[in-house]
Amino acid sequence: MNVVQSVDSVALLPAYLAAGTAVLVLITDLIVARPRATIAVAALGALGTAVGSALVGAGAERRTFCVGADCSWIFGGRAAVVGGVVALLTLGVLGLSIPALRAGRSPVGEYAFLLACSMTGGVVLGAAGDLITLIVALETLTLPLYVLVGLRRGSLASAEAALTFFVVSVVATTLTLLGAALLYAVTGGLHLDRLGALLAEQPELRDLPLTTAAVAVLLVGLAFKVAAVPFHAWAPATYDGAPLPVAAYLSTASKLGGLIALLAVVQRALPAEQTGPVLALLAVLTMTVGNLVALRQRRTVRLLAWSSVAQAGYILAPLGALALAAGRTDDARSAAYAAAVAYTVFFVVLELAAFAGVTALRPAGADGGTLDDLRGVARRHPWRAAAFGLALVGLAGLPPGLAGLFAKVTVVRALLDGGAAWLALVVALNAVIGLAYYLRVTAALWAPTPLAVPDGGGAAAVPVVGVVAVVLAVATVAAVVLGVAPQLVLDLAGR
Repeated sequence: MNVVQSVDSVALLPAYLAAGTAVLVLITDLIVARPRATIAVAALGALGTAVGSALVGAGAERRTFCVGADCSWIFGGRAAVVGGVVALLTLGVLGLSIPALRAGRSPVGEYAFLLACSMTGGVVLGAAGDLITLIVALETLTLPLYVLVGLRRGSLASAEAALTFFVVSVVATTLTLLGAALLYAVTGGLHLDRLGALLAEQPELRDLPLTTAAVAVLLVGLAFKVAAVPFHAWAPATYDGAPLPVAAYLSTASKLGGLIALLAVVQRALPAEQTGPVLALLAVLTMTVGNLVALRQRRTVRLLAWSSVAQAGYILAPLGALALAAGRTDDARSAAYAAAVAYTVFFVVLELAAFAGVTALRPAGADGGTLDDLRGVARRHPWRAAAFGLALVGLAGLPPGLAGLFAKVTVVRALLDGGAAWLALVVALNAVIGLAYYLRVTAALWAPTPLAVPDGGGAAAVPVVGVVAVVLAVATVAAVVLGVAPQLVLDLAGR
C-alpha cells in the first residue's frame, strides 16, 4: 500500500512566494489604488521569489506530494535555476513596462497581476514531477499572456496577435492533454520518473502503436509552445502585435517554460529511441527556417522573433542527438540535457537585453518599428546602442558576447561527445547564417543616417525612463558575467 508523505512547505516556498505576489498585487490594487504601490509590490514579490528559489535550491533536493517513490514536486538545482530566472525575467519585464503603464496604455493593477500569475506558473513548472502538474503549470504560465498580448489599446495588430496566440495555444494544450491521456492509458502512470521506468523496463509497451501515437502527439503539443518549425507560424505575428515588454516576456519566460516542459518529458518520461529522431528533425528545420526567414525581415521585433525560433532549434539539437548517437552513455546524456538547459538560460538573458535595448531606443509605448528606425541611433545614444549591439553579438555567438559563444560551444561539444557530428555541423552552419542578420542590425546602429529622413529620423533623441535604463544595464551586466563565468549556470544545469 502506498503511503502519502507529509507536505514539505520549505520545498513549496518559491511557489508560495510567487502565488502570494499575485494575491498581494490584486489586494494592493483594490485597496490602495495607487499604481506605484502596485508596481512596488509586484517588483518586491518577483525579487523575493528569485531569492526564495535560490535559497531552497542551494541545499539538497527536496520532494513533496509523494506517493511512495513517486513525487509531484521535486525542487533541486535545475528547478531553482528555472524559478529564479523566471522571477528575474518577470522583474525585468515589469521594469520595461513602466513607460507604457505611466502613459496609461494599460491598467496597472491588471497588468502586474497577470504577470505575477504567469510567473507562478513558471516557478511551478521547473519543479513539476508529473504530467498533470506540468501541464497545469504550463497553462498557468501561458493563460495570462492571452490578455497581455492584446493590451495595446486601439491596436488592431495587438487584437489579432492575441486571438492568434489564443487559438494556437488551445490547440497545443488539447494535443498535450491528449498525449498525456494516451500515455496514462498505456502505462497507468502520470509521474515522469515512473513513466520513464515503465517504458524502459517493459519494451513491449514501447512497441505498441498507441505508445508511438502518444509520444508523437505530446511532442507536437509542446513543439507548438516553443514555436518549433513547422509549428511556429503564430510566433512572429504575435510578438510583433504585442506590446514590446510583453513580446520580451513571450520570447524569454514563455519560451523558457515551453523548453523546460519539453526537456522534462524527454529526459524523464519518454524513450529516447522514439523522441530523438523527431527532435533532431525539428531542430534542423527550426534553426534553418528561423535563420533564413530572419534574413528577410525589416521589422525589428519580427527579426527578433525569427531569431528566437532559430535559437529554439539550437536548444533542441542536443535532445535530438540522444537516440542517434551510437554507444551513448549516461554521462553523454546528462551532458546533452545540461547543454540544453544552459543554452536556454544564456539565450533568455541575451534576449531580454536585446528587447531592453529596443525599448530604450524607441519612444515610450511605441512598437519595435523597423530596422530603418534604428539606423544611426548610436550617434545620439551610444551606451544604449552599445548594450543592444552586445546582446545581438552575443546571440550570434561572437566575442565580446561570450555568453552566446559559450552557449553554442556547449551545444556543439555535447553533440560531438554524443556522436552526432553531422548535427553539430548543421548547428555550426546555421550559426554562420545567423551572423548575417545579427551583424547587419548591429552595423545599422552606427551607420550614417539617410539625409532624406527629416530631423535625423531614427537617430532623433529618445528620452529613456530610468527604470528601463536600469533593466538594460542589469541585463547587460548579467550577460557579461555569464560570459566570463559560464560555469555558474553549467554546474546548476547539470544537477
